[in-house]
Amino acid sequence: MFQVHATTLESYLNLDPERREDLDKLSALIREAAPSLRRYFHKGTPPGHPGMRMSMIGHGRFSYTARSGGESISWPVIGVALQLRYISVYISTTRDGLPIVPAYKGALGESRMGRNNFSFERFDSLKAENVFDLCAEVGRIFRADPQNPVRYKQS
Repeated sequence: MFQVHATTLESYLNLDPERREDLDKLSALIREAAPSLRRYFHKGTPPGHPGMRMSMIGHGRFSYTARSGGESISWPVIGVALQLRYISVYISTTRDGLPIVPAYKGALGESRMGRNNFSFERFDSLKAENVFDLCAEVGRIFRADPQNPVRYKQS
């Protein structure tokens, strides 16, 4: 598993100099599309607590209660994470109770897509206009309903 060891936003951005420009371009696009989702460094959940341990660049923040014990967990609305060969974008909002990312399948220029995420190798391979549209929609949904990310329907 690829491990990112960073303690600040700047150290995260500088971790891989070859991909710094990709992170900066994506971050600028997200901030333009969804300006209410403030950028920050997400440290991940500490060991011994529920939640994902991975660190990432967060855009917007919400809290949810862990199923395993009622502990409140903070998580990004949009998270951007370095992977070994990819940059992954995690989206926590839903449309009609279902993850929004699959509605954009094939339209983003993604290398891979999951239920609530997509990955790419280089920013220039993305269809930036469609990524902008996705992020703008996420920003509108979250602004209108900050509890949206915690209400997934079972599919």
